[in-house]
Amino acid sequence: MEKKIRTALKLNYSKLITAILISCLMAFISWVWTPVAVALTQIKLSDLSYKECPPELAQGAVTSSGSGAANCFIVTGKAENSTRKTVYDADIYGRIYDANNDPILQNRSRLGSIAEVPPGKSDFELRISVPAIQPLPLKLKQFKASGFSAQIRK
Repeated sequence: MEKKIRTALKLNYSKLITAILISCLMAFISWVWTPVAVALTQIKLSDLSYKECPPELAQGAVTSSGSGAANCFIVTGKAENSTRKTVYDADIYGRIYDANNDPILQNRSRLGSIAEVPPGKSDFELRISVPAIQPLPLKLKQFKASGFSAQIRK
């Protein structure tokens, strides 16, 4: 009986030592090799305007709110990347109101994204659908974008 207990203790002791060694090895590897940090970069958006979509883009537009038909618009503007690196997958945030100051997209501030923003100023476009019952002109407010210094999605 005593021999079985000693054998069981030796097995548990060797498992414990193995687990400690593996943990130390993993800690050492993560300390020596760390992945490149991917920072969130702010992009300034300016010179905002909008225009109606060309007929081929506007055809069959409907809204997610279930209000039926929608008008298609393309929001255009300038994106300013003040870093020296291209910014990828920049999410565009903003508020869009109709002529009565009612929000176009309820409870939603993310409007879309820009795949790549090179250093400096560049043009961007964003397609939006607006319920046909909301009066024009549209008011574009609080637009900004933020993206990553390396590609995240592929």
